[in-house]
Amino acid sequence: MTTIVQLDVPFRQHSKAARQAALLKTFAQTRRTQEDVFWLKENAEMLNILECTGAEIAPGALAPFQDFYDGIEERMEFFPQYYRFLLSLCLDLEDLGMEGDKGAALSRWVAHQGLADAELSDLQRAEARRLCARRGVDPLPRDAELHHRLRGFAARSQTFAMPNKKAAYELTHIVFYLSEYGRVDPHLDEGARRSLMFAGTLAFLDFNADLLAEICLALRFAGMDAPEVWEIWLTQQIRTFALECGEGLQDDYHEYLMLNWFMTRAGQGGFGDHVPEGRVTFARQRPGSAPLRELSQCIYMMGRGRSSDWEVMRGEVAAQVSHEAQAALIAAEASTDQFGAFFEGFARVGLRGGPALGAVL
Repeated sequence: MTTIVQLDVPFRQHSKAARQAALLKTFAQTRRTQEDVFWLKENAEMLNILECTGAEIAPGALAPFQDFYDGIEERMEFFPQYYRFLLSLCLDLEDLGMEGDKGAALSRWVAHQGLADAELSDLQRAEARRLCARRGVDPLPRDAELHHRLRGFAARSQTFAMPNKKAAYELTHIVFYLSEYGRVDPHLDEGARRSLMFAGTLAFLDFNADLLAEICLALRFAGMDAPEVWEIWLTQQIRTFALECGEGLQDDYHEYLMLNWFMTRAGQGGFGDHVPEGRVTFARQRPGSAPLRELSQCIYMMGRGRSSDWEVMRGEVAAQVSHEAQAALIAAEASTDQFGAFFEGFARVGLRGGPALGAVL
């Protein structure tokens, strides 16, 4: 007599839509409670990716959000400080197929309450404007210069030639908002395009898959080609993840989402992992070190002996860093014809076009 063992759990996720539905369920119901602000953040990011990639939503996949959607007005009224998360969730749920039209009323309420006026950051104001504009509302009708200021920030490429992750993430989001996540041409000037390449070079040298995925997405949204070396490396990183049942939620979920978003937009599939039942954690095996730290230390220790000319510095740097760092530098240099201009800013030899700091003091 033959015993048939039905291993049906993995096969329930036989399609990308099914795997995405399983991810929605784990973010909506098993990782955190809805009273946790990180629940808002995680679910807003997941739904945003699905909405802006035009994902096929499996029947019933949005059901775990029904109670949240039904009571979203009360949440918005009591937690206006989280209005961008809440509005984003509402709009994406509706645009992904949930029945209802609350987003328009919430957008008008946000504008009437002046919530965007309480923001200190131009980037946050831009997000608020972009969200409300999805329902034909401008929450900042008197701020005609907002996009001009964002473009000015993005065009200052020397900002992105030195390590500054906060600035780099703000750059990617500026491109996201200006391009409507790839729906329109953001019309970036040469400075902003150079900024993306500089920021990407740093992310590549830092082995920062999360940031590099965002930069490659921004490049695509701007109508630019990301270096093949960067994209190959990113597709390799998705294999370093394990989705497991566990309790620790200080995990690599954001990196997982960004890499899969990149792979989806790059035509490389994405969201190919089966999602276990229960409280899922996203664990990644990370490199032990990153070449960027070695390069920074090497350049800094040279003191006054360092030069901003990469052709002059290449051999001396190669002699002082590890073989791994040498290989990364070779790959980074080969990936862009702007590496010399990047290094000129990275070396930080005085102020560009002016006297060295010592001479000023």
